[in-house]
Amino acid sequence: MAFTSLVLCSDPEGAQTLVRVLAGMDVSAEPCGTPAEASARLAENRFDVVVVDCGEEAAACDLISALHEDAGAGRTLVVAIVDSHNDVREIFERGASFVLYKPITPERASNSLRAARGLMRGERRRKRRVPAATQASISFAAVEDASAPVLNLSEEGAAIHSGSRMPPPCKVYLQFALPGQVTSVRLSGEVVWQDSHGRVGLRFAHVPQTSRRVLDEWLHANLARYQSGAAAKTAPPLESSTQLPVKAQSSKSGRPASPSTQRRTQHRQNCRLGVEVHRAGDTAPQRCTLTDLSTGGCYIETTMPFPSGTKVEILLRTQELRLRVRGAVQSCDPGFGMGVQFSLKTGEDREQVERLLASQGLLVSSGE
Repeated sequence: MAFTSLVLCSDPEGAQTLVRVLAGMDVSAEPCGTPAEASARLAENRFDVVVVDCGEEAAACDLISALHEDAGAGRTLVVAIVDSHNDVREIFERGASFVLYKPITPERASNSLRAARGLMRGERRRKRRVPAATQASISFAAVEDASAPVLNLSEEGAAIHSGSRMPPPCKVYLQFALPGQVTSVRLSGEVVWQDSHGRVGLRFAHVPQTSRRVLDEWLHANLARYQSGAAAKTAPPLESSTQLPVKAQSSKSGRPASPSTQRRTQHRQNCRLGVEVHRAGDTAPQRCTLTDLSTGGCYIETTMPFPSGTKVEILLRTQELRLRVRGAVQSCDPGFGMGVQFSLKTGEDREQVERLLASQGLLVSSGE
């Protein structure tokens, strides 16, 4: 077999399912039952993919971090097995590339592991990739100037989200601006892999000299930040196993702009606050991140957004105040987040939101 894997799963039946699915993808699988056993095996051998059950989250995160920091295992993909109790964002930040949600079924395992299998050959690269929260204009085949989020970059290639399947073989033309850079990068690339969730891996084919200089300067500056951990705390998950639709325009934060985002009249301010969100009438919250805020609504990053129209309640606590506000999901970007319009029925409700904006230094005049 061309690829190898280590499967850490405390559920024997789930482990057997994973081994069978991997074998069907020409990936040999070695099961183990404990993090200590997995660490010992990783000290002896390098694996192309490691599947880690996060039932014991602290031990699992330590194992994922160790893999991520080990230069010898730098090209190992990590698939994390999670449930609703796990902090998925933390697991991604530790170094996981994909998540597989329990219960482990053949269909779920196949979807996540097929995506990982497609990445394995691409991950056998020499250059480390850096998260890049920017939007690219892409052209390929009959598609012209489509908008696609760039997930990460290296000197040799990139990963993007595409809303359209790219016919193999396929050459792609990209244009994008990197944060902090004035000159746009223009280049062409070839599709190396793509999966059913819209993620595409590109190998650069032709990079003009000016674009090469801009790209190399940005990578040099941001690789140091990323390796020190500063960038990892602010960047979105590198590659989740869910789809991010491509839209015609993008917001300031780099995510696709939905029609409701384009129509809103309130000026939203960028921020980053932890919140709890749950369906109206449901007591089980999701722990998410609020990234944009106005007096009329907000945007919430989550890998499992609610469908458009869902009534939700948002709970936010800061040192200065405690805010509970109701609203409805106006836009849903699967695998990325959701836009929520507030339902402020009283003057007190609106005052609470304005106090939150003011406490974060975000309150703007109505004329903006």
